[in-house]
Order: sequence, then C-alpha cells, then structure tokens
Amino acid sequence: MKRILILASGAGSLAEAIFNEDFSTSSAEIIAVICDKASAPVLDKATAHGIESYLIPMLADRGLWNQELLKLISALRPDLVVSAGFMRILPEEITTRFKIINSHPSLLPLYPGAHAVRDALADGATVTGTTMHWVDAGIDTGEVISQEKVEILEGDTEESLHERIKIVERGLIVATIHRLLPMLES
Repeated sequence: MKRILILASGAGSLAEAIFNEDFSTSSAEIIAVICDKASAPVLDKATAHGIESYLIPMLADRGLWNQELLKLISALRPDLVVSAGFMRILPEEITTRFKIINSHPSLLPLYPGAHAVRDALADGATVTGTTMHWVDAGIDTGEVISQEKVEILEGDTEESLHERIKIVERGLIVATIHRLLPMLES
C-alpha cells in the first residue's frame, strides 16, 4: 500500500475531500494528518474519519520546528505528502527528501503566495483557478502537475471567488493524487 500523508493548517475542506475518497483502488491509504494549529478544525475532521493526527505547533525557533517536522514525516514514511491548506513554507531538507504536492488557488505562475485570490481580483483578472504542483524550496514555484480554470464573475468578492475555487480545488486534488499514485515507488 502506498502511504499518503496530509499537511493542513485550517478548516480542512481540502483534506476532507481526500478523506472521503476511496484510494484502495490505487492501493493507497491515508496514514496521518500533520497540523501546525491546535484550534484547526482539520484535526476534528481527521478524528471523525479515524485518521491519526499530529500537532506540531510553530516554535519560536524555526530551525527546531523544521527538525521536529522532518523527524515526524520521516517516521511516518510517506510515499506522497499532500499539502492541503498547510500555511507554512517547508524547509529544503524536507522538500528535497519527500515527494510533496501542493494545492494553490490560482493558475500558477500567476499569483503565487498566500493572497492569490485577493491578488487576482486586484489585478482585474477575468479568469483564475487552481493549480496542483510539486513543492520545491521556493514559494509556489514547483513544477505544475495540473490546473483547472475558474471564471471570475462580476461582483465577485475575495470570499465568493475563493469558495468557488475551493469547489474545483477539491476535485482537482483528489484527481491529481489518483493520477500520481501509480507513478510512485512503494
């Protein structure tokens, strides 16, 4: 069985889409969720799905936090790490050691970073979307795996647009995982 590890920081809507998917046809299982925020709803969602979760809150010493995260990921031995709303930049010692994908709410390379939806609206874009990409040492700079467009409607707010992107993003993250699993060494 291939081992999928999820990294998440917030509500967990992307993670829950993954929890709800049957990966047994791809000979894979979700082994755990790692979260950096004690109050994140994703922890309760993981528990409700019977998925083990780990909390590694951010430390004042970022180097120590990086080491704790590396130690835990290494111990879990994932074949694929899925960043599903994980709002931390991963250190190079993690990005070079593990196969990690990330979901981002824009059509990269446009609008990288934490404010992609706001930036697309501010730029007057008429189309944005969601991107699944490999994680490298940069911020949203890894090789694009898949993308799906979302039209920006007249009157869209950051919240309304982000909600529509999330709907598309949930389907794309699951489809991308299914697409990648056969290519991974177990």
